[in-house]
Amino acid sequence: MSIVDAHFHVWRQADLPWLMGPMQPRIFGAYDPIRRDYPMAEYLADLAGTGVTRAVYVQANWPTDRAMDEAEWIASLNAKTGWPHATVAYADMTDPDAARALDRLAQIPLVRGIRQQLHWHQTPEYRFAAHDDLCRDATVQRNVARLADYGFSFDLQVFAGQMAGAVELAQAAPKTTLVLQHAGMLEDTSDAGRTAWRTAMAKLAQEPNVTSKLSGFGTFIHRCDADHIAWQTRETLALFGADRCLWGSNFPIEKLWTDYATLLNAHQTAAADLPPQDQAAIFNDTATRVYRLN
Repeated sequence: MSIVDAHFHVWRQADLPWLMGPMQPRIFGAYDPIRRDYPMAEYLADLAGTGVTRAVYVQANWPTDRAMDEAEWIASLNAKTGWPHATVAYADMTDPDAARALDRLAQIPLVRGIRQQLHWHQTPEYRFAAHDDLCRDATVQRNVARLADYGFSFDLQVFAGQMAGAVELAQAAPKTTLVLQHAGMLEDTSDAGRTAWRTAMAKLAQEPNVTSKLSGFGTFIHRCDADHIAWQTRETLALFGADRCLWGSNFPIEKLWTDYATLLNAHQTAAADLPPQDQAAIFNDTATRVYRLN
């Protein structure tokens, strides 16, 4: 089975302010080992022999006024190496004039979607967005709905406590596919936290234009835990179904605590008892459809 990595990054340290200067708090903890260039050659070496044949690059938080530069740089890597096979770029969905940026990004054939991280949390280290309710912002809703006109998806990054607003965003943009990052970023693994996450996910899963990435499961526990991956995979699949789930490595973030083959094997093992068509959906077909990889 051909495998698609639906979420990875490569970068040049000089382009990323959060990798320069004093270490900034990040949701994945200390990151000294990856405060350096992570080039395409290293990514390809990391995945060598795993069966991954295509990959989707997701924006890595270049300065917001250089979003076009980032997308063009990734396109140049594709021209040189054949990788990646699609790009999720950045555009500011809070900008009433976002169409200008979208028009420019649409000129790059590799761009298939947009990510603007809307996640906000009471824990300061977990915050990214300006406030917790951007999903309900009328301008954001209009711009996310507008993405359908370009054939773009929207990579949605929120915590469980924000998912009621995410439901409203999905309803306001019914023709846009929303791709939930890291299966809703379960940050509280207590029994109560898992219950709250599952309840919120169940409501979001009722929106047919929402899919979920099975990725980033080590973000808050800082390890590759096969049991944790299996549990979260089962729970997410029960809500969304295999045809609305797709796998991503989140490399090089997960490289902080594991290697690529070990990570992929843990996810494949979590899905090993599923019918072959469901495994194909998770590791190939859903990403191929959502990011238009054919």
